[in-house]
Amino acid sequence: MLTLLGVAVIVVGFALRFNPLLVVVAAALTAGLAAGMTPLEVLAAFGKAFNTNRYVTIAWLVLPAIGVLERCGLQERARMTIQRLRGASAGRILLAYLLLRQFTAALGLTNVAGQAQTVRPLVAPMAEAAAEGAGPLQDADRERIKAMSAATDNVGLFFGEDIFMAIGSILLIVGFLDQSGITVEPLHLSVWAIPSAIAAFLVHGARLLLFDRKLAERRAGAPA
Repeated sequence: MLTLLGVAVIVVGFALRFNPLLVVVAAALTAGLAAGMTPLEVLAAFGKAFNTNRYVTIAWLVLPAIGVLERCGLQERARMTIQRLRGASAGRILLAYLLLRQFTAALGLTNVAGQAQTVRPLVAPMAEAAAEGAGPLQDADRERIKAMSAATDNVGLFFGEDIFMAIGSILLIVGFLDQSGITVEPLHLSVWAIPSAIAAFLVHGARLLLFDRKLAERRAGAPA
């Protein structure tokens, strides 16, 4: 029970608004020493945990990398590319991205795209540029396009990843059913996720095409 002192250290440290990193380290030291570990053993545990989970911090490298690319004109280049395409619209661009997102997620490539690395620097600017091809956009319409871009990524990922049988959600369902005495193969769950993914694509795809129509209607009704 003495190891729970680490939790008390965290509660007190956060309540007093101390540095979060120092609070966590102090809590880990407290719990380790209370468990009978020597200071060197606690330090070794820190090193092992960092070495084992170092890949988790790699994701944070995406943020400064995207920031540098945006500073160098990534969004402007994306806009210029879309403006050269004839017949492109916000809904059609997002529909193509929805298909790509679902397909890659179904293969287990869930980190290939995402809100930070794809939607903000590429997809949303491309959708805005496609919509601007029919005339200037109002600020409210720009925000709607950004929101629809983010929603498209969420829908594609959520309904596409369950097709990949080694994804965490599928394994969680298999494990839970197995504890209840129900044996289900991961492949069976993945197969039955395909109709849901198709339905999600059709429903959200229709929403995107209707979104194009509403944008056109708002422009037609806007004062000159």
